[in-house]
Amino acid sequence: MPKDIIEQAKEKFGLLVEEQLKRVAVMKSEPNSFVDYSKLNQIVIGICPGDGIGEVISEHTEKVLAHILKEDIKKKKMVFKPIKGLTIENRAKHKKAIPDDVLEEIKSCQVILKGPTTTPQAGSKWPNIESANVAMRRVLDLFANVRPVKIPQEEIDWIFFRENTEGAYILGSKGFDINEDLSFDFKVITEPGAERIIRMAFEYAKKNGKKSVTVVTKSNVIKTTDGRFSRVAFRIAKEYPEIKVEEWYIDIMSAKLLDDSRRRDFQVIVLPNLYGDILTDEAAQLQGGVGTAGSANIGRKYAMFEAIHGSAPRMVEEGRAKYADPSSMIRASAMLLRHIGYNKEANNLEMALEVCGQFERKVLITGRSNGSTAEEYTKYILDWIDNPKLEDRWQKEVAKLKK
Repeated sequence: MPKDIIEQAKEKFGLLVEEQLKRVAVMKSEPNSFVDYSKLNQIVIGICPGDGIGEVISEHTEKVLAHILKEDIKKKKMVFKPIKGLTIENRAKHKKAIPDDVLEEIKSCQVILKGPTTTPQAGSKWPNIESANVAMRRVLDLFANVRPVKIPQEEIDWIFFRENTEGAYILGSKGFDINEDLSFDFKVITEPGAERIIRMAFEYAKKNGKKSVTVVTKSNVIKTTDGRFSRVAFRIAKEYPEIKVEEWYIDIMSAKLLDDSRRRDFQVIVLPNLYGDILTDEAAQLQGGVGTAGSANIGRKYAMFEAIHGSAPRMVEEGRAKYADPSSMIRASAMLLRHIGYNKEANNLEMALEVCGQFERKVLITGRSNGSTAEEYTKYILDWIDNPKLEDRWQKEVAKLKK
């Protein structure tokens, strides 16, 4: 076996270790505080449509936000900033996941509302650039991906805390081929990285009256990295004796979300990056599809809110973009509202989404011409937001479902 191949691999791996040790040092030195939006004179919301159907669903989600925040927009307390440069064409032109000028625009905002972006696959016409989502989460240190899933008729109320900046994705573009027969990718779990996402999950449970936190790993097989995540979870759990903590392996947890006799027991779920990506898509499908779920990406300085589905270029190619479902991004905007302190407005928007999407369903989105357009569906939601009987209708529907 040629020694130079092994030495080259050692050198590459050594550089990766050095890079990650520097990242750990930065995490250990960072403050524990988050932005207090109530103390800001002005909040700048960056609107990044992305590409594919992102342009359509972003346009209609912005309409919803602008309607809800119209008084604060008039007072200049709230400002929308359009950021157009996250299209696949522009990213491919610059050969960067996020072009430098676009990143500077993003950093000038406190919160970002982001549409889906295309990540090139191997063999596609686009250069092999990193996912814009993965890059943004890393560069802005958006370490917590928070995804709620609610199915009132089944009394399901889950909230997932997915670690967002390490795990199997952090070095996703930095694996390498040893030779024509051997390839390596890497998974990274750090003590401070695991601690901050797990502590956020327990703090959420404590503040919201939740009685259990479920930790999801595969630590019986992936003993070093998943093992660390597990150890950190049980160490932190000792600080919250009133909260029950359980560890479930990702394979059986995927099955238990489908188990009607057990799935109502889960409340707060915390897990590493890849498992969180998979499990939250499964959970969203149970809610009504990935098009119905939103996602928050939270860091100490920045926060980004997005639809959890892809950019659906086929819909654009087939001329169906106007039939795209805006629900996922509108739900993400409700999470944005709650994050910046507009709890009542967020609650109203979430109730309207449930009345329109799960209860009344007078306007249906199918993604095709046999259903409604995104514009028609958005108007349906706005009509319910302004309806003084919204909460009464929601309460009656939920009570009906619980009988």
